[in-house]
Amino acid sequence: MSPDAFNNLFSLLIGFAVAGALTSGYQAMLRQPAGFGLLQQGVVPRSFAAVPFLMFAAPFIIMRNTLLGPRIERRRTEFVMLATVLAGTWSMMSGTVLLMVLHAVGVVA
Repeated sequence: MSPDAFNNLFSLLIGFAVAGALTSGYQAMLRQPAGFGLLQQGVVPRSFAAVPFLMFAAPFIIMRNTLLGPRIERRRTEFVMLATVLAGTWSMMSGTVLLMVLHAVGVVA
């Protein structure tokens, strides 16, 4: 495996792990699942605080909604595939940002 492929895989996994930890922590503290409805509270500080949270938690929320969708409504396979690619790309990008921050702080060599 090339170093670039390994770095991308590691970024993808770190992004999904952080997204899952954030949403699980949110649900444990507030007893309700996190979702994109956090942005629909109007112009209040909670909505502005939700933006950075959702930037890193979105891959997990997208995949949770995608996997629960067929139980609630019938979704086509193309929609599930597109949502999975979107969540994976988002996870890799947020994981890359997290790895860059860890590298800048000096935690990762």
